[in-house]
Amino acid sequence: MHAVASVRGVEDALGIRIPDNARILRNLIAGIQYVQDHVIHFYHLHALDWVDVTGALRADPVATAQLAQSISDWPNSSADYFKAVKDKLTAFVQSGQLGPFANGYWGHPAYKLPPEANLMAVAHYLEALDWQRDVIRVHAILGSKNPHPQTYLVGGMSITLDPDSETAINADKLALIRKLFVKAKQFVDQVYIPDLLAVAPFYKEWAGLGEGLGNFLAYGEFPDAAGTLLFPSGIILNRDLSTLHPLDHTKIAEYVTHSWYRYGEGDTASKHPWDGETQPNYTGPKPPYEFLQTDGKYSWLKAPRYDDKAMEVGPLARVLVAYAAGRPEVKALVDAVLAKLGVGPEALFSTLGRTAARGIETAVVAGKLISWLDELATRMADKDFKVHNGEKWDPATWPKEAKGWGFHEAPRGALGHWVHIVDGKIANYQCVVPSTWNASPRDAKGQPGAYEAALIGTPVQDPEQPIEILRTIHSFDPCMACAVHVVDARGRELTRIRIDGSM
Repeated sequence: MHAVASVRGVEDALGIRIPDNARILRNLIAGIQYVQDHVIHFYHLHALDWVDVTGALRADPVATAQLAQSISDWPNSSADYFKAVKDKLTAFVQSGQLGPFANGYWGHPAYKLPPEANLMAVAHYLEALDWQRDVIRVHAILGSKNPHPQTYLVGGMSITLDPDSETAINADKLALIRKLFVKAKQFVDQVYIPDLLAVAPFYKEWAGLGEGLGNFLAYGEFPDAAGTLLFPSGIILNRDLSTLHPLDHTKIAEYVTHSWYRYGEGDTASKHPWDGETQPNYTGPKPPYEFLQTDGKYSWLKAPRYDDKAMEVGPLARVLVAYAAGRPEVKALVDAVLAKLGVGPEALFSTLGRTAARGIETAVVAGKLISWLDELATRMADKDFKVHNGEKWDPATWPKEAKGWGFHEAPRGALGHWVHIVDGKIANYQCVVPSTWNASPRDAKGQPGAYEAALIGTPVQDPEQPIEILRTIHSFDPCMACAVHVVDARGRELTRIRIDGSM
């Protein structure tokens, strides 16, 4: 959702306040993106780290139906339904054309689910494919397309509100959006969360693995009419949930000490994004890509730091900050999930906690979508159709020089855009994206980023099938469509894994 961060950056620079209708529309577009993206991540990018597809072939459909009915009242839970899924999966496997299941480590001893739980999860994997395609139609209605909605403007939104126009947002479109939001929430409440709670108890040891930094950063998101954020901004240091530090974006700076870039002042310096540079300086290995020398430069990512500290961003950071801030919607759900699993808040600082936090915030956001839509409908009923503030649309009215910061809590975490405007033109523009925070290399002080820190101490049963590494890395939901290599100490490549992230 770079669009909203971009327009917020310019609005911050120019002192533009958007109308409430624009605020609501932005919340609706981002909110359904959270719900769809997190469900996709769980089922299609992360669940198969815990679910053995081939194990589902041994499942008893009757027992699977009993399991499904014991955790949810989702209608697709009959023995006949699960038998049909099992038959389809069996034919799929026997054909030898496994498609998205081709590269799994099926049969790995790290899989612990019983066959019936595997079959239930695979069935919901397939259902989620159709579900997500349907609910994201909201983006076509409010944003013109998905991904990358097109209706954001500096000062508000370009989508129009008009009950008498077929092309604008009218009563019929509000009704359709409401129907899609209900469908989204039903799947989250009756499928996603029950599945998450059903799978987690089999992997409780992962509540003590995969944390790493213990420092968390959130910019905050989903403002209401008073400016209060559903997910507040803040900093948590050293796992201390009793102290929520205020966020100051001027304390953010990026290093390139171990990145394939250069700074004019030298590569041990750090720069705030307003002063940032992006000058490529590739010094890495050439094909066949020998072992990376991590004492030097080894990444195309910079190393962002907050007050010179490495930070984790994403769903876990947002949930922890909201929990520490006492947000009732978040705290109640976190406490309920922890009680269900029989663990304390310390379990959140882990791979399993990261996965649970993503589900928790999905449930929170899914629960707010209809209330935001009702707020928009009420304003339209009161004849308030304003979606854009054009008071400072003319560059001739702008100051000679202006700087702005645009934030957005994207599904993957804190996204920041920094813009420096001189004489009505962009003099410098820098972005710090969530995966840059989490996947960053070490900085000038040798501090690792979140991924590197989280992997330290992870037990790996089979280096040629490192499913344990995938579990932790996937729990961050990395945004990188590139090859990840596992090598031994002598530089011998053991395996190559594709990590494909949704936008």
